[in-house]
Amino acid sequence: MMKLIVAVDENWGIGYCGELLAHVRADLKNFAALTTGHTVILGSKTLSTFPGGRPLKNRTNIILSRRADYAPEGAAVAHSVEELLDIIKTLPEDDCFVIGGASVYELLLPYCNVAYVTKFKKTYTADAYFPDLDADPSWECVSVGKEQISDAATDSEGGLEFCFCEYRRK
Repeated sequence: MMKLIVAVDENWGIGYCGELLAHVRADLKNFAALTTGHTVILGSKTLSTFPGGRPLKNRTNIILSRRADYAPEGAAVAHSVEELLDIIKTLPEDDCFVIGGASVYELLLPYCNVAYVTKFKKTYTADAYFPDLDADPSWECVSVGKEQISDAATDSEGGLEFCFCEYRRK
């Protein structure tokens, strides 16, 4: 089984026009702490939003893409869920994190048993969403971290309340 990591607003929105809803240093640090040294699974559109369109450093990057000719430097490519699952079988158990975007989350959520969710206490304009795990009876929130507040000096906005939550499949 895989894990996933995502940041959502109050409506489980995750992005708008191909961008994250908010850039919060504490969230990015949490993401790095959880995923560094592990495998990340993402779509090609998500990869294109990374600096230089390059894979994340200090991680094994697997890009899910249907395009047969897609071969980004420094990453493995899986062209189907079946191919991805075959690749994952060769990796240490619980090593893989699904990191987006929306269609990849939707496709791989059934294969995940842990979800690390940063919840922003705000509603943004969004055009990409993550399934509402609070409304899904097969998931339960097992921990909610202390509330934190973003800093305008380091984040895309100041005063944004957020917390880190962990969900587990029942």
